[in-house]
Amino acid sequence: MNDGIGRPGFAVIPVLDLRGGRVVRARRGERSSYAPIETPLAKGSEPAAVARGLLDAWPAETLYVADLDAIMDGAGPDLAALEAIARACPGINLWVDAGFAEQAGIAAFLATGFGRPVIGSESQTDAGLVVGLGDRAVLSLDTRGAERLGPDALHDDPSLWPPDVIAMTLARVGAGAGPDLDALRALRAPGRRVYAAGGVRGPDDLRALRAAGIAGALVASALHDGTLQYAEAGDPA
Repeated sequence: MNDGIGRPGFAVIPVLDLRGGRVVRARRGERSSYAPIETPLAKGSEPAAVARGLLDAWPAETLYVADLDAIMDGAGPDLAALEAIARACPGINLWVDAGFAEQAGIAAFLATGFGRPVIGSESQTDAGLVVGLGDRAVLSLDTRGAERLGPDALHDDPSLWPPDVIAMTLARVGAGAGPDLDALRALRAPGRRVYAAGGVRGPDDLRALRAAGIAGALVASALHDGTLQYAEAGDPA
């Protein structure tokens, strides 16, 4: 995978957090306090406009969408928002975390053709859904500080993981603290691509992640704040 402009080996994946049909600004995983985003990349917080603005700022192959209403309240995925994003960004791959916890919900989402489901460990009671989906899904290993969210087996046993795994460090999201490199190095496993989520501040963090063997990074705040700019980042190697 590359970031869409010929930088092979490391993927920057822009992030949208949705709540109430709008894009919100994520801070330290404190989801109840997220407010509609204000960004120089788009006018307003409408999902399609913010998605287009992110891809204009950093051309990428993949967008990650977290549907916070679905994750927090068990609502179904916001299909209207996903359709608007897909129309505004033709050809984009969507990774969608909507609190998936049951096979029926996964099947219904896959039938829409809107992208790959992200299975968050925080929404699981066991490893069955992850194992059954295999490479059709992305696994998100969710942590909050030192607390590992979800079944221990998903965190401890890389043989259960699909090829693409997100290390979601919620306490570092939007916090400007930098990625947790030690924890990320511990997650590396043969045949698995690990993506860092939370803490990326700029190009130096991308270089450190790539040097640590990480496959890519999920990024939002650094793009909105302008501390990570495609024209200035150069090769993250």
